[in-house]
This record gives sequence, C-alpha cells and structure tokens, in this order.
Amino acid sequence: MGTYWRVRLAAPPKLDLAALRADIAERLATIVEEMSHWAADSLLSRFNTKPGGSWTALPLDFATVIAIGLTIAESSEGAFDPTIGRLTDLHGLGPNPAASPPSSEAIEAALAVSGWHRLAFDGSARQLRQPGNLWLDLSGIAKGHAVDAVAALLGSKGLRHALVEIGGECVGRGLRPDSEPWWVDLETPPGIALAPFRIALHQFAVATSGNYVRGDHSLDPRTGQPIRNGIASVSVLHASAMQADAWATAITVLGRDDGAALARREGLAARIICITAGYVDEWISPALAQMLDED
Repeated sequence: MGTYWRVRLAAPPKLDLAALRADIAERLATIVEEMSHWAADSLLSRFNTKPGGSWTALPLDFATVIAIGLTIAESSEGAFDPTIGRLTDLHGLGPNPAASPPSSEAIEAALAVSGWHRLAFDGSARQLRQPGNLWLDLSGIAKGHAVDAVAALLGSKGLRHALVEIGGECVGRGLRPDSEPWWVDLETPPGIALAPFRIALHQFAVATSGNYVRGDHSLDPRTGQPIRNGIASVSVLHASAMQADAWATAITVLGRDDGAALARREGLAARIICITAGYVDEWISPALAQMLDED
C-alpha cells in the first residue's frame, strides 16, 4: 500500500514474534492482491478491464469493503466514491504518472463512465457487476480495512491487547501492559499551532485525511478536480478503521460546513482543521465533544 505497518502488543510468554510477523505480512498481502490499483494482476485491476455487463465473484475482504464503500458513497452523496479510478489515473495519482494536468474534456469523459451508482452489487452472492469502462479505486477505504483485518487476526490468536497502525491509521484493542489505554495523538498538519489532541484508543480506531503528507492527492469525485476547500486535515474516530478511513475522506471532500453537517447527521466523532483567510479553525463534532465530556 506504499506505506508501513506497525503492531505493538502485550505479548504473552514464549510468543513467536517471527511467526506472528509472517502471518501479518501474509494477511496484508492477501488484501493487496485483491484491492491494489497499483498491481496489474490484482482482482481490482482485473475487474477494471472486464467487459460491461460481466459479474465478478468477490472474496470476503473485497465484498466487505465494497458493501461499506457503497453505503458511505450513498450517505455522503458521492463525496466518497470507490469508482474514481479513471480520475485518479488522469491526475497521475496511481501507477501511471501524468505529464500535465488533465484537460476538462478528459475529466468529463472520465466522469461519464464513473460513479458509485453505476455499480450493481449482490451482497448475498458476493458479486459485483462491471457496467463498462468503470475503474475502481479503493485507496480511500482499503487501508482502514487492512488495519481492522490485522486487529482481527491478532484477536483470533488470543492477542487481545494491541495497537495496530498502517500509515498513521490506528486501531486499539484492550490495554497496554501497564494497564493504560493505547494513547494516540491526533495528527495535526505541520506549521499549525494547536494543542496536542490525545485520545485513548480503547476498542476504537482513528483515521486522518489530509494533503500534508503526500501533497495534493485528494480529488472531489463529483467534479474530478483536486480539493482546494481550505481543509487541512480531518480525523474520525470509529469502532471500524475502515469506516473511519472512508468518512474522513468524505468530510474532507465536502469542506468545513457541509463536512460538519455530515458528521452531525451521521453521529461521527470527528475533528476538522480548516484554514480560512490565514486563520486556523478547529471544529469538534458533537459526538467527539460528548466523548471528551464523559472523560
């Protein structure tokens, strides 16, 4: 996924860390083989080249991500959209570099064959229909799913006290060996002077969306254009890292006011950092404020 993974855990005596590390790497490799848009032989890449009208049987991981992705796409009215593969490719945000910004005609052509509403997903049969020329890009949700998957893998081995991180997205399970929760600071973009925001990831996950790590890489799926709405970062706390990942992306796309409205409507624990006219605005959702009050 172009990033690192890290697991910290309360290890029982005689735990074989080398074997555990190999199991985690194998679990992550399975997810990459299914959902990477960088690998030409991944299931996602093969789906993208299938003829219109054809159905693809999905393994459980892929089906889980698609089901949640389509639900959040509908709830956010397309601010999150797992079908923006052609748009990310046009902007050089995938495996194919772009020599120059795409033309408005090229963007319109990509938008015409994109859109979550064009997908047909049979959840009971775990099958996805290719409508024709549509390219999936699950980079806004698959990493979060991978965090959840590693945490579940640890739990299946009886390792219920751990902090799992992939590229800054974290899930905390149980407690640290000193009986403290897994404390994590929400990410704040460089150059922004805000007090540290420390949270206890006790049975919670957190994901942060922003352009301060990889540059201007976020697109609005509705317009096909880069996002320049003043949002510096969005952090979302959720029981699921996959959902936190996708909701953070949707709020980033919507911007300060519409993003805050979405967080309120969906009951999301979210922090939005926005820069307006040179001033930093930190907005805390009611759900997150309630958690702080309870603490």
